[in-house]
Order: sequence, then C-alpha cells, then structure tokens
Amino acid sequence: MDRLLLLSDELAGAVQQAARAVVAVHGRPRVPSTGIHWRSGLIVTASHTVQTDDDLTVTSPSGQSVPAAVVGRDAALDVAVLRIGACDAEVADVGESDVVRVGHMVLAVATGPRASWGVISAIGAARSRRAESDVFSLDLTLYPGFSGGPLVDARGAVVGLNTSGASRHLQLAIPAKAVGRVVDAVVRHGRIPRAYLGVSTQPIRVPEGFREEHGQSQRTALIVVEVQAGSPAAAGLLVGDVILSLDGTAVTDPLDLRAALPSERIGQRVRASVIRAGRALDVDLTIGERPARAR
Repeated sequence: MDRLLLLSDELAGAVQQAARAVVAVHGRPRVPSTGIHWRSGLIVTASHTVQTDDDLTVTSPSGQSVPAAVVGRDAALDVAVLRIGACDAEVADVGESDVVRVGHMVLAVATGPRASWGVISAIGAARSRRAESDVFSLDLTLYPGFSGGPLVDARGAVVGLNTSGASRHLQLAIPAKAVGRVVDAVVRHGRIPRAYLGVSTQPIRVPEGFREEHGQSQRTALIVVEVQAGSPAAAGLLVGDVILSLDGTAVTDPLDLRAALPSERIGQRVRASVIRAGRALDVDLTIGERPARAR
C-alpha cells in the first residue's frame, strides 16, 4: 500500500510540475485547446486546434491572458508554433523522447490542470498521417481540450505533444524531439521548410520477371505518374519509372517516399533505384525545398 501511495504522490507531482508550463490556447470556438510554453515567448500546440493565425489569446495557469499569433505550422506533424508577449507561465522541462519505450508510464496533461494516465502502447509511423516522424501511440484517453498539451514521463518532463487530430479513434503524441525540430525551423527560417522531389506516385507490383532476373524480393514499389516541371525529379525521373528505393531504403507507399525526405536533407543528393523499360537504373537527384502548392 505504501508503494501505491508513493507512486500516486509521484504522479501527482509530475502533473503539478508539467502544469506550470501549460496554457489554454483560444484558437477555435467553444473549448480551447492546450498549449505548452516550449521556449520563452513560444507556445506549441496541435495545429488542427488553431483555426486562425491571428487574433489569438493564450491564458496562463495564473489566469493571465496574452495575445498570440501563429508564426509557423507543420500540418503534416500537426504542430503549430505561436509567438506570445510576456507571460508568467513557466517554460517547460523538455525531456529526451528518444529514450521512451513501449510500456513506459506516461501522463497527458491539459489545462485545469487535468490529467490522463496510461502507457506507451506502440511507437511507429501512423499510416494515416503524412508525417516525417514516428509517433507515440497511447493507451490513455485524450479528453476534449487535451490536444496540444504535453505528454510527460513519471518525473514530469515533457516527452511529447498530444494530438487526436489524425483520427477520433487514435490517441497519439508527437515526440518532443520532432516538436523541437519544428520550433528550431520556425526560429531559424520563420517557416517550416519541406523537402520534396516533385513527383506523384502510386503503388504498383514489381513485375515477377524483373524480380526473378535480379533476385529482387521487394514485391511493391512506386510508379511515377507525374513529374512536376522544374522540380528536382525532372532532372532524372520520367513518367512510368518504377521507384524501388531511395539510398537503399525500399519505398512501397507514397508515405515511405515522404518519410525518406526529411527537411534536414534539403540540398543533399539522393540515389533513386528505378525500373525503366524493364531495366534496373540508378538516378541521382538533389532534394529540393517544396515551393507553395507543390506536391
């Protein structure tokens, strides 16, 4: 019994610590979302909960209300970064999300404060999301208003940002490391740069004859159905090419292609292994920065 009481007190302490950096974000009608005072003057929250970029307000745990504006979004990751004026909310203690493992005990914290307790049930890509990062799947409930709030470990350190934006049936958290990359990009560039090649693709079965001839075990690849004029892909790929891999990593789904192009690789070379007219071919491309409205 003493151990249970001790655990209960430790969890309550973790919530109390995390709540000092938790704010309410008034960016949609009715229920506000939760945000995290990530760095001095910068709030992060779930992008899907912020329906306007200007005329926002943020309320600190003490009740202080300050104006806020969106300075950058990563819609694929569901992260929005807001800039605020002077605020008495503490800056969050951001932990190491790389050490989080399946089965670790975690708490979702929201304004109030409110909390939900559970464990990490899985770590991996959510196939319904067009994101570059793995996500934490949570065995806990994200109640209304919890999206955008911190996922904290048993010590109260923030290891993720909670979101139910991908699906009403999925309880997810974006790892703190990925959130930090978004914040870094906003501070450095004032926006979220996105890597791209400039192709539209569809999954296709790798021809049996090619697989037998080349000892290829991969059964599915991506056929190029469109190459955007002036894009990086236009320098080497053709409509009808079948992309097997990028730098040796198999691509079997358009989400695999996106995951192989993180923003930090903009300007770097990538080798695409393709099938063209039945023959194996390597094509070297330079990863570009996605312009507005590019695929």
